[in-house]
Amino acid sequence: MKASKYPLFTQKNEPADAEIISHKLMLKAGLVRQQSSGQYSFLPIGLRVLNKIEMIIREEMNAIGSAEILMPSIQPSELWQESGRWDDYGPELLRLKDRHDREYCVGPTFEEVITDLVRKDLNSYKQLPINLYQISSKFRDEIRPRFGIMRAREFIMKDAYSFHLDNNCLDKWYEVYKKAYNKIFERLKLEYTMVDADSGNIGGSKSNEFHVIASTGEDDLLVDKDGVGINFEIAQERYQTDSIEKIIDENHLLHKKGIEVGHIFKLGDKYSKSMKLNILDSENNNHFLQMGCYGIGVTRIIAAAIEQNHDDNGIIWPRSISPFDVVIIEIDGHKNENIRNFSNEVYEMLMKKDIDVILDDRNAKLGNKLHDWELIGVPKCLIIGKTETDNKEVTYKLRADSNKEKLNLIDIYNVLID
Repeated sequence: MKASKYPLFTQKNEPADAEIISHKLMLKAGLVRQQSSGQYSFLPIGLRVLNKIEMIIREEMNAIGSAEILMPSIQPSELWQESGRWDDYGPELLRLKDRHDREYCVGPTFEEVITDLVRKDLNSYKQLPINLYQISSKFRDEIRPRFGIMRAREFIMKDAYSFHLDNNCLDKWYEVYKKAYNKIFERLKLEYTMVDADSGNIGGSKSNEFHVIASTGEDDLLVDKDGVGINFEIAQERYQTDSIEKIIDENHLLHKKGIEVGHIFKLGDKYSKSMKLNILDSENNNHFLQMGCYGIGVTRIIAAAIEQNHDDNGIIWPRSISPFDVVIIEIDGHKNENIRNFSNEVYEMLMKKDIDVILDDRNAKLGNKLHDWELIGVPKCLIIGKTETDNKEVTYKLRADSNKEKLNLIDIYNVLID
């Protein structure tokens, strides 16, 4: 990838309506642009980050045997009426009618659709357990969208669903998904914690939330010395007090602020019973299937990662989700053929080594190039000017560190794969 042919949409001015740092930096670095209230278009840099997060999620979901599907975003009201949520869900459910006056909603979640999908094709208990997931757009008609993509009306989410003959099987798979989620957030290289949580309007007997730790988080988390935590909403019920200080002091807990990026649920038969998803076992006993539900806010992870990883100059991406692994910045390559040729030589070498690299060959000053890439947050930078070209070396700099060092061509690859 060469920057002269790649659309970069960085901005110098501070966004007037950005309330938190992730919203501000996503606009300035050219990751997103607002379409309407709570809706955003992803620009090329932002989409690269989004795709890398989705890749990690897909790999871990596939690794546990969950199969990817894709369901329609527009859902018929009949399914929600079967579950009882058409009237109960509230104004966040965006409802509409087609030309035949049939009622639909824009899916904020997909329990009804997946239950209907499985009941159409489930013929025997021998097909169980069934594990399915999708990564798709959801829509919730937030009364006050804010904080950019952190609390948007339209967002991308990974939602998985599991179906089981009994609770023992559900319990087993709940732990499988829990471990997979821990692997996902470890690979994302984010500081996070898992806490006991309230099931909310999704329902079910048990749920756990996954939070990225950040000072701007909206959730209060109480965590013990071993990292086991609880959401303050649950803590109030468990300890019979609304004093967060009292709970912390009496139970020797740490108070952390978190951004919820994942939530898993044991739904039980909440949906299978109301929607008549049942099967006979080997002894002809009838069972309403036990269900699990497992969500990850894909777009919210981007904002949470920025809240946790930034400085005064811009974003500092973890390598796992950076739009590029490394940027090569050439100095005056448009004026000096030798600099351009050497920059291309280094670029081609890294491309052959499968390094995700972009070469900034734009006709721009070094200061402007450095400003852009510090704002965008690519973790590693190679600078090539006349001195570097003459000595067949590069100047190497980490995004999170002001120090620089000279590297020869042999050492470049070893440093970049660390």
